[in-house]
Formats: sequence, C-alpha cells, structure tokens
Amino acid sequence: MPAHYFRTVFILGILSAIGSLSIDMYLPALPSIARELNTNASAVQLTLASFFIGLGVGQLVHGPLADRFGRKRPLYVGLAVYTLASAGCALAVNIEMLIGFRLLQALGGCACFVIARAMTRDLFDTQTAARVFSRMTLIMGAAPILAPLIGGQMLLVVSWRAIFWVLTAFGALCFYLSWRGLPETREGAAGEQHWLATAWHNYGFLLRDREFMGNALAGGVAQAGMFAYITGSPFVFIELYGVPPSSYGWLFGLNACGIIFGSQINAHLLRTRRPADVLRKTNNLVAILGLLMLLVAAFEIGKLPGLMVLLFAYVASLGFSQPNAMAEALNHQRERAGAAAALLGGLQFLAAACAGSAVGALHARSSVPMAAVIAICGVLSWCFHMVLIRRATPQAA
Repeated sequence: MPAHYFRTVFILGILSAIGSLSIDMYLPALPSIARELNTNASAVQLTLASFFIGLGVGQLVHGPLADRFGRKRPLYVGLAVYTLASAGCALAVNIEMLIGFRLLQALGGCACFVIARAMTRDLFDTQTAARVFSRMTLIMGAAPILAPLIGGQMLLVVSWRAIFWVLTAFGALCFYLSWRGLPETREGAAGEQHWLATAWHNYGFLLRDREFMGNALAGGVAQAGMFAYITGSPFVFIELYGVPPSSYGWLFGLNACGIIFGSQINAHLLRTRRPADVLRKTNNLVAILGLLMLLVAAFEIGKLPGLMVLLFAYVASLGFSQPNAMAEALNHQRERAGAAAALLGGLQFLAAACAGSAVGALHARSSVPMAAVIAICGVLSWCFHMVLIRRATPQAA
C-alpha cells in the first residue's frame, strides 16, 4: 500500500476517535464533578446524555453540508466549534453550563466522524471500506483504553477541568492534521439546489431504504448498549464495587481492548467472507450476550469479575458488528455518502442518548439498570436486522 493510504487511514482514525476521547477521558471524574459542582449523579450523567444528543443531531446537519460544500470546509468549522466548546467546559462554573458546553462540543466534534466515514466511502469499495473501518477501529480503540487511564491519573494531581483543556489541545491538533494531511475527496456542488432541499430529499430516500435502515439501526442500537455501559460503569465500578477512580481506567481500558481485538479479527475474516455474512452472525451473539449480562447482574453471579467477562465479550462483538454495519449501510450511497454517514451516526447517537438517559433515570445501588439497558439494545439490534435486512429489496439510487 502507498504511504499516503496509511497516512489517510491514520488521520481518519484520529478524527473518528474524537467522540471516544471526549466521552471516556472524563468518565473517572464524574463523581468528583458532582461533588465540586454541588449536584447529584443523575445531573452529571446529563452531561453524557447532552453530548450524545449533540452528536446525533449535529451529524444530520454536517452530512448534507459535506455533500454540498465538499468534505473539508465543514470539517474545519466543526473542529473550530469543538475546540472552543472544550475550553468552555473547562471554565464551567455550574452543571448547567457544563451540560450546555458539552452539547456544543458534540455539535462541532461530530463533523469529524461523519466526514471520516464519507471520505472512506468516497475512496473505497464496500469490501475494502469494511476493512478500512476495521483498521480505523484499531486507532479509535486506543482512545477508550488510554483516555480513562489518562483522565484517572490526571485526577491524582489536577482538577477535572484540566481534562477539558487537554481536549481543547486535541481539537487544535485534529484541525492541523486535517489541513495538512487529508485530501479533498468531494468538491462542492455549487450548481445544485439549496442544501436543505437536497438534505430533505436524501434523508427521505434513506429512511425508505430498508437495507440502509436495517444496517444503520442494527449497528446503532448494538453500539448504544456500549454507551449504556459507558454511562453506568463509573458509578457501578467506583461506587458499587469500590474501584478507586485512578484504577477505573484500567478496567475500562481492558474492555476497550475487546473492540480492538474483535475489529482486527474482523479485518482478517473479510478477506474470505462478505461483511453481510459476518454481521448476521454477530447480531445473534450480541443479543445472547446482552441477556446473559442481565442474568448475571440480577443474581450477582461472580460479582464484578462475572460482570466484566460479559462486558468484555459484548464490547468485543462490536468490533465485528460496527465496521460491517457501516460498510453495508453505505454500500449503495455513493452520491449521498455525506447524508448517509450523517443519518447512520445520528441514529446511532440518538439511540446512545436514549440508552444513557435510561441508565441515569434508573440509577440505583445495583448493576441491573445498566445490564438491562444493554440487554434491550442487544435484542433490539437482532430484531431490526431480522425484520428489515432479511426483507429488504434493492432500491434504485
């Protein structure tokens, strides 16, 4: 492979990791944020829910803009908003300000992975795109391993506010890498109708496309289970099982290794198997693992170690489902790749916001709410795939 291929995939992976870094780095700080801002666990969890909502809604705007004005200009605007909002989070004086700046941070940052997915669709065919998404997951997977470790260790010497200053610097770094290292993969379409009219048309087409919606919902709802884990794990691990905040990152990073492990096996499997075949089998596994996790949590089988084994397996299964679901969803969407990538991500993070909010609303001195939401996500993922994909009929572009 030429050097520019690896450079492009590396930068796209870095851009795709901005969401994980923005979520995972401050997870160990959630209890301390609640204490310093004089609020409770449910209110602090709203900083996660608002971020998920921003990611879901913002992508629906960035995708059509990327189809209308080219990939790089909307990316620059998004990164500028993300960087300024990260600084705002660091300066927040109450929970309401933090929730608001987290929303803005997400609205800007979501441009990164919308456009990274659209660029991947611009550059590669479906089979290659699935492998590229798997390789990008190797880079993206480092974020949930390193971010909570870094955040936990930072809390030993500095305030949680320093975490957001680090994210501010990361946003500036992404801006520089995008400017210097990424090609423009689609020029703006100046002669076309207004971008809002185009967006309305494209989203209407995609929402009627059973194959697109089946893959998008199956992958998105399965991943929402991971966000239920992200939302609930700081309180389950730290408050319920007494894990020190500085050690939380090690447990979180261990589970994050699962998605790297799964994604790299997936890349190898795709040399001889179709993405759709791997995805079908993985969706069966996701549902089974979710139900087993609920059983273990309800009867406290194995306590924390028992829960960790199933969390690792669930997260590892996403290394198979996510690259293949994305590649299959974008398969026939070359002319509307930006809108398709946006709707794909929007559905994913709106599902994540629902899952995270449900865990927060059900917050209790138990791991059952977190496990129950994960189980529901796993079963719904299987249902969407069964109902929509198996009955999908090809549509004209």
